Amino acid sequence: VAAALQRPEPLDTAPGVALLLAESKLDGSPLGTMRIQTNRHRPLGMEGTIDLPTWMQGKGLAEATRLGITQDKVGRVVKTVLFKAYYHYCLLNDIRYMVITARSPIDRQYERLLFQDVYPGMGYVPLQHVFNLPHRIMYLEVFNVEDLWKSMDHPLSDYMFHTHHPDLYLV
Repeated sequence: VAAALQRPEPLDTAPGVALLLAESKLDGSPLGTMRIQTNRHRPLGMEGTIDLPTWMQGKGLAEATRLGITQDKVGRVVKTVLFKAYYHYCLLNDIRYMVITARSPIDRQYERLLFQDVYPGMGYVPLQHVFNLPHRIMYLEVFNVEDLWKSMDHPLSDYMFHTHHPDLYLV
């Protein structure tokens, strides 16, 4: 799996796909990446395995995949910045639901970000687009997340919604 993630895929340059890159300000080295695919031009990768519920159909969706983070100390911060960029990308592109697939134990990180299961109780599903590895399918509603996080007194709320980052930009 790791070797396959080191090479670009045809989807990387397809319409409706954005690649995020976090670079070191010190030396320009890559610290993390994320691919975002919307459902504007084609179904999401997970839809090759599972039908999404009717309440999601016809809505703007963006699936984050190929998350890769450096293993050094800044990895946690980089992941948070990439998530913030994913959220801003969704706002800019009128995306209603951020959708992810996550293996254990990474799924717990998304639970802490208040992602919910698309199908509660379904558990882990082997997904074709990610080497048939079992993943949870989770979502976060973009336009309600700020209110949700504030109501839950989420520790990242101020950072996500009130901290300006001049180095965070989407082109």
